[in-house]
Amino acid sequence: MTPEQSITIKSWSAEDRPREKLLASGRRSLSEAELIAILIGSGTRNETAVELSKRILLSLDNDLDALGRLSVKDLSKFKGIGEAKAISIIAALELGRRRKDTDCKPVKSVTCSRDIFNVMHRHFADLNHEEFRIVLLNRANAVLSGHLISKGGQAGTVADPKIIFQTALEHHAAGIILCHNHPSGNLKPSQADICLTKKLEQGAALLDIAILDHLIFAGKTYLSFADEGLI
Repeated sequence: MTPEQSITIKSWSAEDRPREKLLASGRRSLSEAELIAILIGSGTRNETAVELSKRILLSLDNDLDALGRLSVKDLSKFKGIGEAKAISIIAALELGRRRKDTDCKPVKSVTCSRDIFNVMHRHFADLNHEEFRIVLLNRANAVLSGHLISKGGQAGTVADPKIIFQTALEHHAAGIILCHNHPSGNLKPSQADICLTKKLEQGAALLDIAILDHLIFAGKTYLSFADEGLI
């Protein structure tokens, strides 16, 4: 891209420069588009970095969570966003997600489904594929550990009961909470979800281990099999 084709932030008028605005008025004075513009640094011959950022956000209904779920390939489909700029956006959003995680107080004992959601939400946030994880508890319902069992595509993932029970036995768990996500945003459990849960319940009973709940994650919401009377 030639200098005539790229519009850098330095070439804007002073009142339009988000970096100068941040220095003069503070970071909270900037819009989401201005913050993204600082990350990407330049626009195109036909639009500034802020205008490009606004176009990206508008296509996502100004939903930053939706932006966080985009891949490098997805972002690169926007004219003016190459691989390097896409990586900068993704890295910044991931850093923000991790900072948010550090603000969460660790759950020492599980008393309800919300406790598990708070423990596991960070693992499922912004995923565009399915993952199946388990949380292991001791007899006092304290969290022992969490484990990734499988990864899949957008339509599903395969959770092997043998791996689940082997992991639980190795860690001397008294209880297991099953967790997986639905990238589609649909919280309704599939028939496969229900059948797997029943199968695991039956197997766990033989090992004197309890399947305490199964949570389906979809964005900022979740469904608990225990709360719904499905377990």
